[in-house]
Amino acid sequence: MKHLLDINALIALAHRTHAQHARAIAWFQTSRAASQALCTCAITELGFVRVTVQTRLQTDVASARKALEQLERSSPIPFELLGDDLGADRLPAFAKTPAKLTDGHLLELARQHRTQFVTLDAGNPGAQLIP
Repeated sequence: MKHLLDINALIALAHRTHAQHARAIAWFQTSRAASQALCTCAITELGFVRVTVQTRLQTDVASARKALEQLERSSPIPFELLGDDLGADRLPAFAKTPAKLTDGHLLELARQHRTQFVTLDAGNPGAQLIP
């Protein structure tokens, strides 16, 4: 199984100071045997860089990019970048508010690539919630 990580899950895996780091690492450890790849896309990678700089987990864009690269290189599960050509017309029915747009898009992207969308956020039908 391949897993498309949402932005928050990706950040939680990479940063020990993230409030959900232990939760993300526990999921990662239990999923290692079954996971063929951890997937990202342009949205999740750009979101990782933006949020880690805005929240001061990283000092600047260059260090945020380096942190993402380090996470990908150090993982025993390979990372795969998914192509994304989906438009707003492909959003699922639950994506009716601005807060659900990105999750809805990522869920549809995961479906297109036969990948499981993984998130720390409840309320996304069809997504795998990190316990």
